[in-house]
Amino acid sequence: MWILDDLVAALSGDRRSRAAKAVVTGAGSGIGRAFALELAARGGEVVCSDIDEERAQETVRMIRRIHGGAAHAVVCDVSRREDVESLAMHAELIFGGPPTLVVNNAGVGIGGKPVGEIGFEDWQWALGINMWGVVHGSEIFVPRLRAAGRGGIINVASAAGFAAAPSMGPYNVSKAAVMSLSETMAAELSGSGVAVTVLCPTFVRTNVARDGRITAASQQLAETLMRWTGFTPEQVARTTLDANDRGRLYVVPQLDAQVIWHLKRHFPTLYAHALGVMNHLLPHDDQQSAEAADGHDTKTGV
Repeated sequence: MWILDDLVAALSGDRRSRAAKAVVTGAGSGIGRAFALELAARGGEVVCSDIDEERAQETVRMIRRIHGGAAHAVVCDVSRREDVESLAMHAELIFGGPPTLVVNNAGVGIGGKPVGEIGFEDWQWALGINMWGVVHGSEIFVPRLRAAGRGGIINVASAAGFAAAPSMGPYNVSKAAVMSLSETMAAELSGSGVAVTVLCPTFVRTNVARDGRITAASQQLAETLMRWTGFTPEQVARTTLDANDRGRLYVVPQLDAQVIWHLKRHFPTLYAHALGVMNHLLPHDDQQSAEAADGHDTKTGV
């Protein structure tokens, strides 16, 4: 599936992740923190952005303690365009020019309710961070990267973007949008020297299930699957940075995600039927526990 990508990249020999001047959103925990630490390990200088200042500062302290590298914390709510514009200006002041690598990682988990019971406020919250956060990061940073004539942009989506599992409507929609946006950008930036990569994992051992708006039964299932089948954030970050170095568009790191990818494309009707069966077998919250799970946490590190 990605042989041609790897062949083209092998001929170019570019290593964008080495000594990068990088901006990472949602860098206060999980995959974002892993990206920041791995970039520092590769000799980079990292702007660690997060909505939670203390989490961002903690990542900066870890970079300085472990790698002795240059790192900077910037508070940013990616759902707010003005915050992302301010982030870009801060980064240019810090780096003395545009970044060479941008990781649009910030995101939140949401799930456990079928369409029709989700509520518009939850839709707007999830899409505001997971979709508009990446739109803001792309629309604001891409012109800077294009003008520089080289660099990379990594958008963190999810296997949910193509798996379309039941009771995950807002999450599925937001991650499908990130995939489509990344594919569009890859075509538009072809030949520009800027490589686009979209990350589509299944379960990664992060705090996204605890920090999101996920009903109790769904949260318990997600945390169990993360514990037993999830990759570590460090594995995912290393794999994705290597893929961007090679000019690869898609990163689907786990076997279960790859199986879903092929099943849906080759057997779409059978796949949809299997999802319907799964929907009846999975645990569902009663109305009382679903309402109790509506504590609206706004952390945005995945």
